[in-house]
Amino acid sequence: MKEDDHHFSNLSQMKFDLSEDQKILLKKIDGICKLLREEEERCYLKGSLNEKVIPFFNKIGMLGCPISKKYGGLGYDILSYLLTLERIGEEGSSMRTFFSCHTSIGQMILQNWGNDEQKNKFLPNTTNGIDIMGFALTEPNAGSDPSLIETTFEERGDQFILSGKKHWVGNGTFAKTITTYAKEKGSDKKISAFIIDLNSAAVKIKEIKNKIGLLTVKNAIIEFNNCKIPKENLLGLTGNGLSIAFSGLIDGRLSVAAGAIGVMKDCLSETIRYSKIRSQHGTVLAKKQLVQQHISKIIVALESTKWLVYKAATVRQQLQIYLETLKREDNEWVFKINRKNKKYSDLRNECDRLSAIAKYYATNASVDVANRSVQIFGSEGYKKTSRVARHFLDSRATTIYEGTNEVLELKIACEILGSDYRAY
Repeated sequence: MKEDDHHFSNLSQMKFDLSEDQKILLKKIDGICKLLREEEERCYLKGSLNEKVIPFFNKIGMLGCPISKKYGGLGYDILSYLLTLERIGEEGSSMRTFFSCHTSIGQMILQNWGNDEQKNKFLPNTTNGIDIMGFALTEPNAGSDPSLIETTFEERGDQFILSGKKHWVGNGTFAKTITTYAKEKGSDKKISAFIIDLNSAAVKIKEIKNKIGLLTVKNAIIEFNNCKIPKENLLGLTGNGLSIAFSGLIDGRLSVAAGAIGVMKDCLSETIRYSKIRSQHGTVLAKKQLVQQHISKIIVALESTKWLVYKAATVRQQLQIYLETLKREDNEWVFKINRKNKKYSDLRNECDRLSAIAKYYATNASVDVANRSVQIFGSEGYKKTSRVARHFLDSRATTIYEGTNEVLELKIACEILGSDYRAY
């Protein structure tokens, strides 16, 4: 991605206003969100996929927002992309999760770590809506500790043979291209990353049902049983799979955090509206001191979260620019994942740290905000027909996926204490 592909809002210079280009982009996103709101609510109550999301957002190029124009994307920077997820998050974490899986831990992994042939082969169809992407790392016995994955691969002629089972694959019921991660057969440590073309790969796919939330995004169990993968679908070098996956989780965590801002914005809007029209004991709720206390805490959580996410986004953008510079100087460098490069290592570690803080704080805050909003609504907030109830159900999942918040707490502390004090 070239630097002129980007449209920046440079918060490092304390310029907090949106650029005109960002305003235009967000206006388009807002328009699509408003068009989809009624259908999203209807699908949520049915527990069905909102099939209008892909074609509607595809009309404005949102299926490739931060992806280079050379692959059909819009070429926006990280912060601009996260601002779109913030707006989409107002419609619910279900809709936002679709984009996290398709773009943040789907397309962006492929764009950053794929070779030219892989990017030219797979990315264009993902930016135009023909193919949707997913991310398959979690397994029945490997969640917070992906080093425990049991899916294996072995080389056989000009192919890799994969066997194993992946759980909670976002977009898994309808994605056509996913990245997955497997351990070399007979090895306890050598994990590699692979691009799987589900149009041709022989896999079993089963939808995960009976979720308490995230009802319009579809998660799946994907089973590989001696699945044949062309050797050219190896992503990066053999043994670099976890490093690639962890880099993707940085973007995944930022996308979750950005969506949480949207959740809190919508909860605030809904509680203000409702508290002004609902009367109890002779006065509207908005005049009740304890209701105002809830609203004030919602406002503080919302504003606090914004700046954590925006700061993390600017550092992540610095890493992206430097990564692209390195790739222009040495196209093979990206596959070596050279940790001896101090600038790259420092930037990546800082992105890792800030994304963990942002995701941890934002998701805890959004759960608390949604809970307070339900309380203000009272019995009306206990029905899934209310927006605040849907936010409450969906937000609970965000403290679990992309790194449980308990693990992130340990990770945040370990960054300060040092690796000798690692607790996980």
